[in-house]
Amino acid sequence: MADTATTASAAAAASAANASSDAPPFQLGKPRFQQTSFYGRFRHFLDIIDPRTLFVTERRLREAVQLLEDYKHGTLRPGVTNEQLWSAQKIKQAILHPDTNEKIFMPFRMSGYIPFGTPIVVGLLLPNQTLASTVFWQWLNQSHNACVNYANRNATKPSPVSKFIQGYLGAVISAVSIAVGLNVLVQKANKFTPATRLLIQRFVPFPAVASANICNVVLMRYGELEEGIDVLDSDGNLVGSSKIAARHALLETALTRVVLPMPILVLPPIVMSMLEKTSLLQARPRLLLPVQSLVCLAAFGLALPLAISLFPQMSEIETSQLEPEIAQATSSRTVVYNKGL
Repeated sequence: MADTATTASAAAAASAANASSDAPPFQLGKPRFQQTSFYGRFRHFLDIIDPRTLFVTERRLREAVQLLEDYKHGTLRPGVTNEQLWSAQKIKQAILHPDTNEKIFMPFRMSGYIPFGTPIVVGLLLPNQTLASTVFWQWLNQSHNACVNYANRNATKPSPVSKFIQGYLGAVISAVSIAVGLNVLVQKANKFTPATRLLIQRFVPFPAVASANICNVVLMRYGELEEGIDVLDSDGNLVGSSKIAARHALLETALTRVVLPMPILVLPPIVMSMLEKTSLLQARPRLLLPVQSLVCLAAFGLALPLAISLFPQMSEIETSQLEPEIAQATSSRTVVYNKGL
């Protein structure tokens, strides 16, 4: 009761200073934007992947954490705005793990996914790949993905390292096998002209990465299919553990992981095949790599928030579609579950 009272008093104190602010009323631990619409989720994830948080100083981080602590305990100083509180929460969530409260290594933060991942995408799409370079870039891409997944994992329950290694090895093996296999097939296809063969080779990374992403999701989260995941009623009460909800969660996550690399690995080859024909790049071939890097960065920056905004983080499902024992355990017509990222 005391915590509720202090939080309420903090909110009341802050509201007076926010009468003229355009920012919505601050809610500790809640998203700033509505998650029921695609646009709201899109704006929410734009905040999460904002690379500007990579440059936040240690002092600014401490100030943000302290501001949120003051709000929580009702000791917020007068004049603090909703915008300042939302900004502080954005900084804390971008840098500190929500379960361990430890700093996430910069390249593995969600805000670092695009800046540190773009050079890998450029490498994946380099023309005239050798067998060694194909293996290297696919390995590096899956290694980066695995580290990002592990660094941002749910750490409330201990997860064996063997499960992480299993998912990592499965993703690397599937990505490398598919990429190398497709490259070999293209090389042996005599009916293609050299120009057509080069163009097709540029699209090889997409099926390799998409298949590896699905493999990674299934292997890393296979335990959810066996044990089920928690489903909650409209009041947030635990109803039970559902294997059917787990299948829905994995399907939605796998679909997101297929959609994500599509614009990143499909659009740049199309754009570059057109740009390479321009007189500017034909006269200045040294500009090819910088231009391709900019194209990949733009595609990555657009694809990531669009893909992860497809489904709500907390997805809804009708209880009639779930196991009979769960449907009988609640009077709610629908329940929600954490889909995961």
